[in-house]
Amino acid sequence: MDFNEKGILAFQEKRYEEAAQAFNDAIEANPDDAVGYINFGNLLASLEEVDRAERFFQKALTIDTTAATAYYGLANLYYNATRFTEAARLYKEAITHELEGADAYYMLAKSLEKENKHTFALPYMQRAAELAKEDVQIQLSFGILLCTLEMFKEAEPQLQYVITLDGLNADAYYNLGVLYAVSTEDTEKALQHLTRAYEIEPAFEQAKYMIDLIEQRLN
Repeated sequence: MDFNEKGILAFQEKRYEEAAQAFNDAIEANPDDAVGYINFGNLLASLEEVDRAERFFQKALTIDTTAATAYYGLANLYYNATRFTEAARLYKEAITHELEGADAYYMLAKSLEKENKHTFALPYMQRAAELAKEDVQIQLSFGILLCTLEMFKEAEPQLQYVITLDGLNADAYYNLGVLYAVSTEDTEKALQHLTRAYEIEPAFEQAKYMIDLIEQRLN
């Protein structure tokens, strides 16, 4: 087991001082290898030592400009700091350099959404949903984005799919209820889904508000 492997194991077991020492040893043993810097950056980011984490990710990228995980780690720092334009650029770099999985696509879409660039976010969110078919949060976010873009025909089966994944997902029922309320004449279905959202989550004030609004209109 090399220094990086020891550090990752210690990190996973929340032995943070040992992880830091192992990653430091990895950097000293191989100062021209970006992996040690990336691992140390991830550790620091998890401990909310943002400035130090940023420096380690940036150092990794001076060594290896194709290090996808360094771009992704740095993007996460900027996203959490509400620097969404910079985050989006770095998530794109991570994707360009073939970071595996759905996360970079999802976070790129979320960054674009934060800047109200919903149309630009759509293909990335769709790709994330294709890559993570069982991920409830990604599937729900895709459904909500379709609703935001008023693509109700596509949004309805997407939100129904979320419910098949998680039958107690109040947000999915709520958004489905709003969809029926704004895009159809089927107030019964709208109330049915909104009521289900409120039953699952009694503190869901938006659902209660929508139920009251529809019932007032019916009366």
